[in-house]
Parts: sequence; C-alpha cells; structure tokens
Amino acid sequence: MSNTVEGNVALVTGASSGIGQATALALSKAGYRVAVGARRADRLRALTQDAPGEMLALDLDVTDRRSVQDAVAATVERFGGLDVLVNNAGVMLNGPILGADTTEWTRMVETNLLGSMYAVHASLPHLLERRGAVVQVSSTAGRTASAASGVYAATKFGITAFSEALRQEVTAQGVRVVVIEPGFVATELTNHLTDPTMQAAAKALAESMRTLRPEDIASAVLYAITQPEHVAVNEILIRPTDQTL
Repeated sequence: MSNTVEGNVALVTGASSGIGQATALALSKAGYRVAVGARRADRLRALTQDAPGEMLALDLDVTDRRSVQDAVAATVERFGGLDVLVNNAGVMLNGPILGADTTEWTRMVETNLLGSMYAVHASLPHLLERRGAVVQVSSTAGRTASAASGVYAATKFGITAFSEALRQEVTAQGVRVVVIEPGFVATELTNHLTDPTMQAAAKALAESMRTLRPEDIASAVLYAITQPEHVAVNEILIRPTDQTL
C-alpha cells in the first residue's frame, strides 16, 4: 500500500461512535472507500449518509468469529480488496478486582482482545495481497496498568504483545502494523462503566483537563497509514497535554 490512497479500501470496527466514527469519516474524506462495522446499525446508516465518499455499513459483532469473517468477506466483495484494517471496537468496564462481576471481564477480553485478533485473522490474507496495514487502537492502559483497571489494561497489554508478534511475521511482506495508544478521549467509552465510583472518577478526570477529541486520534491514524511504503510508524502514544498519568 502506497501513500496514494485514492480508491484504497479500509474496514473500521466499532465505527458507530467516537474514535471509530471519526476515523471512518477521516478516511472517507481522504479518498478511501470505507466499510464500517458495529452492532448499532441505525448509527451506521446515519454515518454512511454523512460520509463524503463511498461507505458500506456492516452489522458486526467482533466477539463472534463468523460475524467478523462475514464482514471482511462483504468488504472484499463490495470493494474488491482490503488495504487497511482499523481495529477500534472496545469496551471499558473498570472496577476493583475484589468483588468484581467477572462476566464484565469476559466481555472485555472477548471484545477488546479476541475481537481484534479475529479481525486480523480474517483480514490478513487480503492485507498481504495488497501490502496493507493493520491499525490497533489501544490505550495508555496498554503501557501502564493502574488500580481498578486491571482487566482492561490486561486486554490492552495483550493487544501490544499480539501486534508486535504480528509485525514480526508480516513486515517483510510489506504489511505495516500500527498501535495507537490514546490517553483520555472524550468518547462514549466511559459510559460503559457500571461501578458508580468509577463513573464519578471518570467524570472528575474528564473535567480536570482538556481531553482529546476523536478527530485527534483519527488524524494520527491517517498520518501513520499514509507514510511512504518504506516508513512504518509502528506506535503512536497520544495524550492530552493536561494528562499527567
């Protein structure tokens, strides 16, 4: 994949809001044909209407391997190939380990980690064919774990490990692997929190700083994947200026 993007094809997971939505729109504006996947089909339909270019809405549950395989197949059938996979789907259900609802742990592992793995597995043959790129939207939690975010951080550390192994396997074949690690972004992610203490902490943290916007992360994604073929931007850590941790 070269830095000439006109007509290239991207698949964005978790595209119904936040970073995924902003990234899909940025890619469309740059000239990509974009497939957008999520479980909230109504939001995807609205997104396709707002897109400046051709966009395909896909009903996608990344925790379901068949759903992921079908989404990749539909993308390739519609657009003829795949150049970029943006793994953005994720959920954050922070809370103390003691007394935790472990079904929330399962949900995070299945969505954040296994879901991204499933998408890579299904997309990789097509990305190899086009010498494309994998973008893994991770988090600062993939670098530093903190109290009450142990499982979420574990999924993000897992993404980092998986991505580095993937990079070593495919970089000589021209596929670039990019890990984007945002700090605090103003998205719906904190709305997933079920613990009242965590909800209050997230609200206080957001009010204490000038948070990143989803468009800031979308710009980082676009920067990474539009570099010349011999340049691999493997990792971008991006925090609000006001964020100290």
